[in-house]
Amino acid sequence: MPRQTTRCTSICGRTTLSQPDPRSAAKRFEASPLLPQDEDGPVFAEPWQAQAFAMAVQLSAEGHFTWTEWTEALGGQLQAAVYRVEQDDGSRYFEHWVAALELLVADKNLTDPASLSERKEAWVDAYLHTPHGHPVELEARSMTPLITTIDPTWYHRWT
Repeated sequence: MPRQTTRCTSICGRTTLSQPDPRSAAKRFEASPLLPQDEDGPVFAEPWQAQAFAMAVQLSAEGHFTWTEWTEALGGQLQAAVYRVEQDDGSRYFEHWVAALELLVADKNLTDPASLSERKEAWVDAYLHTPHGHPVELEARSMTPLITTIDPTWYHRWT
């Protein structure tokens, strides 16, 4: 019986794997069936939602977690809300994004749970001590970056 062969082409010296394109990561996130959107793209009711979206896109584009890891983390948060029998009209969707991000950045050692907790407490304290109608601001002297690998201007692209 004759032996079957498969033709192959030499790839020596050629690029076989390219760097991830941040635009393709953004497109994948925008294509999410649960992401609130209109005909122009994602819709954000509050600036923090756009920031959560941008952070997820940026961290994925930088290779800190894969698309599969992101969808599993977000899906886990959404499923946990179902198990808790939370009534959700979609307005809490980005709260689940933030919870999934917190889980992933801790799992990937991009920051630690204690730093996340400290930052949350600082925001609550700043909120409670901010007069109505004024922007809530953290004191810069007490805050160190939670994740130091991200360009600090990343969120301006999405707000």
